[in-house]
This record gives sequence, C-alpha cells and structure tokens, in this order.
Amino acid sequence: MNSDIYDDTQLEKDLKNGFGVATSISQVLVRRVAVSRTAEATLFLTDKKQLFLYITGQSNLLLSDVTKIVSRMSLRLEQIMPPKNRPDYFDEVGREKFRQVFPGREHISSDDLRYYRTLAPYNPALIQIAEVKNGEILCFDPDASTGWRVATKFTYRRIRTS
Repeated sequence: MNSDIYDDTQLEKDLKNGFGVATSISQVLVRRVAVSRTAEATLFLTDKKQLFLYITGQSNLLLSDVTKIVSRMSLRLEQIMPPKNRPDYFDEVGREKFRQVFPGREHISSDDLRYYRTLAPYNPALIQIAEVKNGEILCFDPDASTGWRVATKFTYRRIRTS
C-alpha cells in the first residue's frame, strides 16, 4: 500500500516536470502493466475525472508506437501531451525529419508532415484518453492467442462540454 502512494507521488512529479501537467491522481486503474516486451503503462483518473495513460519504456518509443499501443489497449486517444515548454514538439521533429528526406523543399505543408510527425521520439509518453472501448482495458501477453488479454474492466467515455 505504501509503495503505491510513493509511486503515485512520483508519477505526479514526473507529469509536472516532464509535461507541465499539474494534476492529482485520484484512482489508478492499472499500474505498470506490460504494453510491449520493453514498455509498461499506468492508466489513472485525475481529480477532475480525466483519464490519462502514462507509458514508459526501456527502449526508444516513437509517437507511432505510442498511438499503436493506445489502440491495442482498447482505448481511444483524445490528446497527445507534448513535452513541457515545447508545444510544437511533434511539428518541429516532423519538419526536421522531412528536411532530411527532402532537403530542397522550402514550402512544407501540414499534410506533408503528417507521416513525419509520427517519427518523433516519445518516451515517456502521456496521453489523454477519450474512451475505453468495449469496457475492457487490455495488456500485452505474449502467451495469449491475440497477444493481448484483459487487464481490468472499466467503462469510461468523456463527454465534451462547452
């Protein structure tokens, strides 16, 4: 029990230092579940009833890896939180990667960067979740036939207000 309190406190500090999100954790739904062979995730509710997924990994993770993990966990993402003090982080990295491939192009549109944004390194990752699909949160299990099994059951859908 005490280690869970310390983990929650450390997670709150990591969120504030890494992403600039000052929030308090009210309930942890799944703690450090495997989402790949080298990454783990924690899914939690804040005091404002917002659902967040925090992913860390031993190896490098890209934005495309993180979005695939979110989808395979049976979650629908609402917002990807950029690193602290870098609101255009994914566009910056995407533009840099695009220029490596096409050094002569001067006018780069948002459509041109769509793929290259997904190549941005993103470890640790913080994702705001909009919905838990089918009321089940899945975790990685290499022994399961699909590679994923139910970690816990939880129903959540964020209703947008004005």
